[in-house]
Amino acid sequence: MGWLNSRVALQMLVLASISRPIYAARDHREQNVPMELAFHSSVRHEDPFSSISLDVEFVDPHGLTHIVPGFWAGGDVWKVRYSSAVPGIHRYRTYCSDALDRGLTGIAGDLEVRPYCGSNPLFVHGPVKVDADRRHLTYADGTPFFWLADTWWMGLAKRLEWPGEFKALTKDRVEKGFNVVQIVAGLYPDMFAFDPRGANEAGYPWKAEYAEINPAYFDHMDERIRYLVDQGITPCIVGAWGYFLPWMGEDKMKRHWRYLIARYGAMPVVWCAAGEANLPWYLSSGFPYDDREVVHGWTDILRFIRATDPFRRPLTIHPTAINRYTARHATDDEALLDFDMLQTPHGQLDAAHVAVRAVRESYEASPKMPVIDGEAAYEMLSDSLPTQWTRAMFWVCMMNGAAGHTYGANGIWQNNRPGDPHGRSPNGPGYGTLPSQEAMHLPGSSQLAMGKRLFERFEWQKFKPHPEWAVYASKASQTFDPGDYDQPQSTGIPGQVRLTYCLKPESVVLRCLDPSTAYRLEFFDPVTGHTTPLGEGTQKSDPTGALSCAPPKSLTHDWLLICHS
Repeated sequence: MGWLNSRVALQMLVLASISRPIYAARDHREQNVPMELAFHSSVRHEDPFSSISLDVEFVDPHGLTHIVPGFWAGGDVWKVRYSSAVPGIHRYRTYCSDALDRGLTGIAGDLEVRPYCGSNPLFVHGPVKVDADRRHLTYADGTPFFWLADTWWMGLAKRLEWPGEFKALTKDRVEKGFNVVQIVAGLYPDMFAFDPRGANEAGYPWKAEYAEINPAYFDHMDERIRYLVDQGITPCIVGAWGYFLPWMGEDKMKRHWRYLIARYGAMPVVWCAAGEANLPWYLSSGFPYDDREVVHGWTDILRFIRATDPFRRPLTIHPTAINRYTARHATDDEALLDFDMLQTPHGQLDAAHVAVRAVRESYEASPKMPVIDGEAAYEMLSDSLPTQWTRAMFWVCMMNGAAGHTYGANGIWQNNRPGDPHGRSPNGPGYGTLPSQEAMHLPGSSQLAMGKRLFERFEWQKFKPHPEWAVYASKASQTFDPGDYDQPQSTGIPGQVRLTYCLKPESVVLRCLDPSTAYRLEFFDPVTGHTTPLGEGTQKSDPTGALSCAPPKSLTHDWLLICHS
């Protein structure tokens, strides 16, 4: 069938082809909002998922062509999901690898995209992208996007009960200011394949021995991902944990990723090709080690995702914290990454020093890209890691050029339940018993959210790290050493504002100030979120550009100094 000439016939075809929209409560043809078309195969295929493929060519009002993969929805049903920021008439045409299947081949039509009328920032401003400066993220219209993510690795499993528990956790995070959730598409860490702890209401994403995809699993995943998006949260979808690649093989993993792109690419998502991509299976001989062979394979998968995704969602990969802590080390081709996702150690002072070094190294590396520590010092990990170190990771990363930060809490990432914790890892004991219902209210999530709000008081997207701007008073007589990570960390805009974070409740000396300028100083408490003046009126530095500042005498924890020009 060629392009239809009759507008009436076109409208009838579109109405006949559109199933229940993804967003039934609103006009599903609005800008940036995903819409869904359904088609029915006219040929019986024994293994439709593996034996045929469907692509739909969309031509937007500017004449640009977008080849969108379709997905098998079960039975004889195939679907395609599409979204666009461009208003006007969009034409489409289907292409099936089985040219004799007239239910999937050569079907043409058009649909109209109208301006979005709601308030969801992901539709008002458009999906997240990397800014032209290659340092931070923005919405599609250029509005700055401060990444504050929560870690729900196993959040699609039924152990995080839907809808009650899932919606309650989402509500809490939205109210605090989180705008990203890192979530794995069913091929999980910390368990054997087909472990009951990883099932959702329809079982597993793949059937036994990875013989076939399970569309019913993804129907339930749709509910959860759609809900996050409806609340303004960007899902960072992790395709699989790294060791699934040798288990499934490259061909099956590419099919898995094509399926994810087909179902979720039209939504405002971010892609993470794999979690701990360079870590072998927990029971491998010599574990843990840096598995370079699997890195070669994941590089091919990254390349496949980039070639398959017509929506060009931001892409990264999550490394393991062995030797190096950067996504750059989990691929053979750094140019495939849109932003660098780090994993730094779970720990205390030593881990904070590692985070400083890792963020600085990534920030200064080439090619330039935004940096985000995607896993760092989970609050109450093993029911013991203190909040102060989870909080410290946020601040030391942001002071050194990060484009945002990811929080994690023991109990949430692995879906501990009251009296029923996640339990043992494949290679040893588990990580604690704190239930997710309690972990949701740990203080660290609120403290990181307060930190985000502080940054958003300023043009934070223009901040640059300046480790030379401050030193502890006890080391003021020493020459500046960029390799001394046990120092205050600073960022800001020269001549406008400086933020200096101190892990210790000690006095600092600000450096590189203009002796002719009067400065206004403020104390920010990263525990309470309160900001108070530090000293009376404005202050000037000495002739060398140095100015001593002391926190409140009663302070017993970390603190932040704000210096306004």
